[in-house]
Amino acid sequence: MPTWRLRDFRDDDLDRAVQIWDQDRPADDSPPVFPVSEVMAAARTGGPAVVAVVGDDMVGMAVAQARGERAWITLVALAGKWRNRGIGSALIAELERRLRVQGVRRIGALLAPGATGTTALENSGYRTRAGLIFYEKVEHLGASDAGLLAELGGRVLRQGLWGALAGMQREKEAIEQRIVLPLAEPALADRYGVTPPKAVILFGPPGTGKTTFAKAVASRLEWPFVELFPSRLAAGAPGGLATSLRETFADLAELETVLLFIDEVEEIAGVRSGLAVDPGHGVTNELLKLIPGFRDHDDRLLICATNSVRSLDPAFLRPGRFDYVIPVGPPDPVARAAIWQRYLGPGADGVELHRLVAASEMFTPADIEFAARKGAHAAFEREVADRQGAPASTEDYLAAIADTRPTLTDQALTEFREDIEHYVRI
Repeated sequence: MPTWRLRDFRDDDLDRAVQIWDQDRPADDSPPVFPVSEVMAAARTGGPAVVAVVGDDMVGMAVAQARGERAWITLVALAGKWRNRGIGSALIAELERRLRVQGVRRIGALLAPGATGTTALENSGYRTRAGLIFYEKVEHLGASDAGLLAELGGRVLRQGLWGALAGMQREKEAIEQRIVLPLAEPALADRYGVTPPKAVILFGPPGTGKTTFAKAVASRLEWPFVELFPSRLAAGAPGGLATSLRETFADLAELETVLLFIDEVEEIAGVRSGLAVDPGHGVTNELLKLIPGFRDHDDRLLICATNSVRSLDPAFLRPGRFDYVIPVGPPDPVARAAIWQRYLGPGADGVELHRLVAASEMFTPADIEFAARKGAHAAFEREVADRQGAPASTEDYLAAIADTRPTLTDQALTEFREDIEHYVRI
């Protein structure tokens, strides 16, 4: 019978090590405590790593990471036909010898019940610790991603943006049910046969909060947020806008997790004329080719926003490219009341909210925010002048409303209702 021997891990062992690790994974496909990328990086940078070989064939491997007097065994993996032959115990014993030389006094291991290495650890004198609970939080942005995210102009948004959304309850419920929950709970979604979305379109009049919703979704998922500005891509792009798009999507593919937001997407996905001289033809074609590749990756979401969904190229709107087409309309009275309450300053208890709601019927959330700030500033200027301590009043806010030109028009609302009938897919 062939005999095995132990030796140091070498860089050219990497492929075989990954094969053994992959064969050794539990049947339920649960993620390991220490991912293979972390284990192999430790092995290649000097962490104690030992392999067992038969002739030139690697049949087992063990890796540890040490910090002061504490060390963790991060991997014990064996090829199937070489288990239960004492190789695991020998690998652990060799790791222990090397760790003792480094001054390690306490060695631990985190393994799933029944995982490879469990028997070897018990045979080597390791004992389980009852009454412990393993906690873990995974950050979606690794160190290597941070620099690339900065280059793309992206960022990790602060938590709480979703909860801070005021009003717009119908839109919020639709976006939460269709987009947020399947992505936030993928295992549960898979159990019920729900496929998490990869790309969605938000459409509605200007100022209704499409960008705010996109940022809130990124905040809720704790995913990095990258906004792509078509006008900036076009400016100074040596190979043209299509080339700039392709290069940007290639960079995005390097991020492990990302929410990509494209506002005013009609600039790069408008209806094509069919003429070869159409300057937007090649750009739209390029974007149509890039979206399927983006969809191939997990933990990615593309949100496109447009003020005019009817101006988008029909090929762009096909179900295979976008999972949902969701309207984000003007706030109804209940939503306007919630938005006003958010922006009214301290001391606003005496403000007649119902009058502000009625007077701002054609206002978007952005219009309400502007009018609220304008009313508060009028009270501030009065206080600077006479020092009476009077807070902003109902009349201050009504004057601000009267002095604010609403974004919405009857024509815009008519077109929006028509677009809902023709384009919504929820």
